[in-house]
Amino acid sequence: MTSNLYTRRNIIGAAISLLTVPDVVRGALAAQALPQVQAYRNPGCSCCEIWAEHMRRAGFSITMVDDSGLAARRAGLGVPEEIFGCHTALVGDYVVEGHVPPEDVMRLLAEKPDARGLAVPGMPVGSPGMDGGSTAEPYDVLIFKAGASWKVYASH
Repeated sequence: MTSNLYTRRNIIGAAISLLTVPDVVRGALAAQALPQVQAYRNPGCSCCEIWAEHMRRAGFSITMVDDSGLAARRAGLGVPEEIFGCHTALVGDYVVEGHVPPEDVMRLLAEKPDARGLAVPGMPVGSPGMDGGSTAEPYDVLIFKAGASWKVYASH
């Protein structure tokens, strides 16, 4: 007698059950695979919380901390002063500086390039966290190494 453990019907049934897993459960499973995000902002900055919400909706778990010494933290993490953004986050082994879209962070984590991190300098209108009401302006996401070396990673 054959075991019914590996019958075609059981395999198809298992595949169908995976497809019908509720979105909440799929989201929870995806969040487990993403690293915890530790973000630092100037005290009271509200656009940072909006960026954090974009990251949460993408499946990241994120903690935001007020940091009155943010410039020193950035320098210590190797972020070049010329590309400082609004806030600084640690995501796995990378630094994410400013209003970087979650999809670019996910791409960084998937590709694992030899880099210190990603940055969106300044606070461009239309970037995640700066996306309220005004006409969006084009902006670049930069990939950088510690010190002063960077290039365009994505354009939005």
